[in-house]
Amino acid sequence: MKQEVIYGLHAVEKFVKQAPQLVYTLSFIKGRLNNRQQSLYDYAISLGLSPEYVTKSAFNKIDGNHQGVMALVAKQPDLNEADLVALIEKTTNPLFIFLDEVQDPHNLGAVLRTADAVGVDAVIIPKHNSVGMNPTVRKVASGAADNVKLIVVSNLTRTIKEMQQAGVWMVGLDGDTEQTIYDQDFTGSIGIVMGTEGTGLRRLTKESCDYLAAIPMVGVVESLNVSVATGVTVYEAYRQRHIASKIIK
Repeated sequence: MKQEVIYGLHAVEKFVKQAPQLVYTLSFIKGRLNNRQQSLYDYAISLGLSPEYVTKSAFNKIDGNHQGVMALVAKQPDLNEADLVALIEKTTNPLFIFLDEVQDPHNLGAVLRTADAVGVDAVIIPKHNSVGMNPTVRKVASGAADNVKLIVVSNLTRTIKEMQQAGVWMVGLDGDTEQTIYDQDFTGSIGIVMGTEGTGLRRLTKESCDYLAAIPMVGVVESLNVSVATGVTVYEAYRQRHIASKIIK
């Protein structure tokens, strides 16, 4: 089975709690542990794991804020189109996020974190020209990477069309439209489609969407970071869906 390294207290704690059987090694930086590190160390011992201390130089090879803890774990296979179809079949009024070739791991990690907070059913990314799950994504996601379904598809446009046939309405975020996210209906089965950093939605992706909506901008800045824009949009979706659920009750 393939392996991967994860690091950072949130990411490692979440993985150890959810799947301790998939942890090969759990390492702490040599020296005195702080309270949170010690708590994780003790918890790992209680599960029958054997944490080890390694030198600071080993941690310095990590490109990111490791917080003095890392783990070598079994890499799980990516979820794919079949998993998405199965999810739609068993979910009432799902809410999805589609990311069109987002390549910055910090953005993907931030999107996963927001998706977890709002209760998004899955985040969908294309297999090519897109960042996938990696240690940086896990670290930024702060544990959400193991709680939010990340589905990797071969062709994003084709998947969008298949989801439309299954009854999911696709809303693409685009600055060149007068309709804003506050005019858009986000209740029901919805896929929110976000473009890549800098250039936004690709032409075919944009043309595949049922609706286009913009985030109002009143300053000199022309656009928001994709993870920030996603957060603004999905919280508007959450607000509408929360109100709708109260009315139905």
